[in-house]
Amino acid sequence: MCGITGWVDFGRDLRGERAAIEAMTATMTPRGPDAGGVWCSAHAAIGHRRLSVIDLPCGAQPMAADDAVLTFSGEIYNYTELRRELIAHGHSFRTQSDTEVLLRSYLQWGRDCVHHLNGMFAFGLWDASRQELLLARDRLGVKPLYYAARPDGVLFGSEPKAVLAHPGFRAEVDAEGLAELFGQAGTKTPGHAIYRGLTELRPGTVAVVGRGGVRVSAYWSLDARPHADDLAATAATVRDLLADTVRRQTVADVPLCSLLSGGLDSSVVSALAADSLGRRDRAKLATFSVDFEGSADAFQPDLLRPSHDEPYARAAAEHIGARHSTVTLSADDLVTAQWAPLAAHDLPTMGDMWTSAYLLFRQIREQSTVALSGESADEVFGGYPWYRVPALLAAPTFPWAVGGSWEPLLQPSVRADIRLAQYAADQYSSALAEVPRLDGEGPADRRIREVLYLGLTRWLPFLLDRKDRLSMATGLEVRVPFCDHRLVEYVFNVPWAMKESGGIEKGLLRTAADGLLPPELLQRRKSSYPGAADPAYERAVSAQLRELLATPDAPLFDLVSRDRLGAAYARDPRLPGVMSVQPSAMAPAAFLLDVNRWLTQYHVTIR
Repeated sequence: MCGITGWVDFGRDLRGERAAIEAMTATMTPRGPDAGGVWCSAHAAIGHRRLSVIDLPCGAQPMAADDAVLTFSGEIYNYTELRRELIAHGHSFRTQSDTEVLLRSYLQWGRDCVHHLNGMFAFGLWDASRQELLLARDRLGVKPLYYAARPDGVLFGSEPKAVLAHPGFRAEVDAEGLAELFGQAGTKTPGHAIYRGLTELRPGTVAVVGRGGVRVSAYWSLDARPHADDLAATAATVRDLLADTVRRQTVADVPLCSLLSGGLDSSVVSALAADSLGRRDRAKLATFSVDFEGSADAFQPDLLRPSHDEPYARAAAEHIGARHSTVTLSADDLVTAQWAPLAAHDLPTMGDMWTSAYLLFRQIREQSTVALSGESADEVFGGYPWYRVPALLAAPTFPWAVGGSWEPLLQPSVRADIRLAQYAADQYSSALAEVPRLDGEGPADRRIREVLYLGLTRWLPFLLDRKDRLSMATGLEVRVPFCDHRLVEYVFNVPWAMKESGGIEKGLLRTAADGLLPPELLQRRKSSYPGAADPAYERAVSAQLRELLATPDAPLFDLVSRDRLGAAYARDPRLPGVMSVQPSAMAPAAFLLDVNRWLTQYHVTIR
């Protein structure tokens, strides 16, 4: 796992621009704390920061062979099989790294190499013989990649900060970017990066940059097809795919652990990981969870969090024989680190749930370099309430975006420019137009297919972005077995009745995991990631917002009406109603504080 960046320019000689590519590469140091390097030629400058995971002594990047130079972030999980295949084609290797396997895959298959890869990846590859740059991103978008098209080439990087570090790129946001910024969580337009002129390469997509410009094409997408297997065969296939995926993803030359909340998803991953490590005579699996001071006493069950995590996390760890650690956070911890997520994302975030994840990852990094996570199981198997609440399913928008809007708090001129309601309606219409259809599917199953597709292509990227930025800001690689494209392709077409077998959410996954976990864990209902329990955190954020309201010339008030915000705060400091999915009590206030700091620190110009 690493940080990548680069600059291609057909209109100048980049051998004299080493300082610029070094500055861009330096921004990626948190993603790759172990080593770094740059490579420059007449029209291409490539940078890389390395987090050493496979073949620690070798595997340095940028890596060159023949006329190709590669900068790569991620892991190729089938690299040993590909290595054998490439050797059979006549290739020889000087390292044991998956990086060299990827490089030689390109030399063998060209742009089609992406079809051979199982993994999470983002890479830039300069082909000097063709005078072309190939940018590619994994199928589910686990690893990020951004680019900015220029008149004579392109800038690219793992995160916006790499492109922002280039002297020719400015942090500007136009009306469309503001509509994206103030849109509801999980509704971002794929490819939109908020900054004017910056594009996020979509999952399952490649971009070829040559003298004629940037050409983008998709190499993977979900499709609709009949599902012929019965429940027993389907559950067996899911179990086999998960076991194979976790086996591949527990390969590392550094300490590896698992995130374990005690929920179904993380417990299944941890159980399979413990078994995989045991079969290879590796050390006992280490597991980690996060909790907050006073959470047990303050816990109040609700629809999203019907039970407290900690007892289940410890029970799961004991069952699988893991060494478990709980990272317990205080309100002071959250306030002290509250700006770290903004620095990681280069965009405003939503408070304690982002900060707590960052602190969890930072603590884990002291003991492990790689962690497994259960994220995306809810999107793959249909675990959220909006898959089964009729009113949400029937809503003429993203089901998780019902009932919230920032529009009432925006300045009148901003409201007129961005037309937030119309923009959201257009986003939803465009998303629906992408959904693959199955002939003969009834209305109920058709709607479920739509919502599952929207979850995988809109909501999941929101979660993967959060996971990647916050973990990589601490130099921790997080792997996501439920994002294996083989599993996603298979389960996407499983009928909804089979996904809900047993009358419980993710019933198919529970059936597939039978025997891995005791009944109390196997049948535990979904409980969302926790928010801060200590009222001291709410008081601290509330005080910061009051201080901001007392600063009339704060940059935030160019976008948000100070009077409207003040009146809303006076009614309720939690600002209910502006977020459809409010991750925690003070998320709206924390977001506004982040917007103000972002406008200032990033010198953002509103166009």
